[in-house]
Amino acid sequence: MPRVLIVAYGNPLRSDDGVGWVVAEELRRRLALPEVEVLRLQQLLPEVAESLSRAETVIFVDASCEGEVGEVRRQPVTPPAAKVQFTHQLSPAEVLGLASQLYGATPQAFCVTLTGHCFEHGEELSESVAARLPDLAATVEQLTKQILSASLASSPSSHEVEAASRTRRHLRTHNNLLHKSGG
Repeated sequence: MPRVLIVAYGNPLRSDDGVGWVVAEELRRRLALPEVEVLRLQQLLPEVAESLSRAETVIFVDASCEGEVGEVRRQPVTPPAAKVQFTHQLSPAEVLGLASQLYGATPQAFCVTLTGHCFEHGEELSESVAARLPDLAATVEQLTKQILSASLASSPSSHEVEAASRTRRHLRTHNNLLHKSGG
């Protein structure tokens, strides 16, 4: 079970929207630790909720259309108050909500974005976005190291870990039974 799950996503065939894909490789090199897992996805689908449920903290990395081009933003993500409806594509908050609904797990979550310039068809990042990739990678790396150092200081006992694991198994069994019975 990774302590930190980094979910870098976007469309690598839509210019700056591929920033998540590009930075994922750099993060895999920088954060080659057993406590860290890096996923590279085109979009957030309901299936991602299961991976989120196994992590203590999730960091979503994506391009953004909001803000000044090249701006790196970091913000917390919380699940929506209402029940998440299944759709073709989900936001970070919605996939986090699904992890809570389906698996009884709500990991701490953040979204780190880099504001893009060009989202047209193409496989190259714009110059302004490419120039800010090191800052995006450094922001995610710093956040990950802060999380890991904080979790090492407050690591749960083996008894607490086993109790949490039993609770997750119970919730999965309960959800499966509800699903099979149509309730």
